[in-house]
Amino acid sequence: MPAETAKQFEALEAIAQTLLGVFLRAGFEGVSPAIIQPADVFLDVVGEKLRARTYVFSDPDGDELCMRPDLTVPTCRLHLERHPEAELPAKYSYNGPAFRFQPQGGNRAHTREFRQTGIEAFGESNRERAEAEIVSTVIAALEAAGLASYTMHFGDLGILRAILRAADMPSRWRQRLMHLFWHPPAFKAELNRLTLEPGAASATIPKALRDAIDPDDPAAAEAAVASYLESNGIETIGARTVTEITDNLLGRVADARSEPLSAKMAQLIASYVAIVAPARSSARRIRELATLMGVNIETALGAYEWRLELMARSGVDVDRAEFSADFGRALEYYTGFVFEVITPELGRKSPVAGGGRYDHLLKAVGAPKDVPAVGAAVHTDRLLPALNGNGGAS
Repeated sequence: MPAETAKQFEALEAIAQTLLGVFLRAGFEGVSPAIIQPADVFLDVVGEKLRARTYVFSDPDGDELCMRPDLTVPTCRLHLERHPEAELPAKYSYNGPAFRFQPQGGNRAHTREFRQTGIEAFGESNRERAEAEIVSTVIAALEAAGLASYTMHFGDLGILRAILRAADMPSRWRQRLMHLFWHPPAFKAELNRLTLEPGAASATIPKALRDAIDPDDPAAAEAAVASYLESNGIETIGARTVTEITDNLLGRVADARSEPLSAKMAQLIASYVAIVAPARSSARRIRELATLMGVNIETALGAYEWRLELMARSGVDVDRAEFSADFGRALEYYTGFVFEVITPELGRKSPVAGGGRYDHLLKAVGAPKDVPAVGAAVHTDRLLPALNGNGGAS
């Protein structure tokens, strides 16, 4: 191994051990999840962006596997191996490599193989307290490693979900908008479509099929779709089943029978996702907007404010944090509060740490029910140059 590479490896290992020391003292049990994971588990939960960057392969038995693109899902699987019913709270820490394809070959801050040193907390019913503990523990670990110059970036999908619940719209529109949240241009286009012409997509359905589909009778609709495909010699496309095709068509027909989303509600949603403000003052901005639009989202806003208070009590300098309503991180399994830690050396596109709440993930990988869960990971390969850049340990 070249001397420079050996020196860098030693520095990364020293950083990881410092981070792990803080995590272990905070009560997070050290674990080592498997590097090779079942591909279907990841591909179902990580979202489109990361799915395309996951290294997938088949073993000699024909099983589809992948190199883990993060350590959160493997830690969930490890927890369920120990506790299949997910009935016990648990706190874990880990340190190890993850693997992601990097377009154009990547760079020093975006490598195909990188190390994550992180923590996960499962089963804590006091959500805001658990979130504050994750943030404060990660910040304490970063500062113990020598990081002095940083800012934080906060988001909260729970507030967006509360706004969508308050809006007068079919539940399928709420689900669609939440799914498109990670794709801002598509989100904006869908919001515009629902306001101006929600039934436009139904015009592309052949009239005979459109007349045979009744949103109030899904079983009959599926039979009609299957009959139409068979009589016209149309094969199902790719892995899409007749049921999936029917669900899509039912939604389009139902949209055509629905009243458009009111301009007032569309303005509320659009104005909310445009909010960028210091974390402390953002709640006031959101509350003013909700009051103006006549909706009550106090439960979600109160949780946001209480979380900030708990962070401050834990020693986190929340004045370093900015809130962006359109921030949700790249992984689509997040369901609520999300955050990243940003350094001036690397900027917002290369955060040194990040995480958030993901209450549906454990069920998605095998738990019998949803389990409250929150976690975060430090990207040590990025932390090293950030420390060297601001005079921290190397």
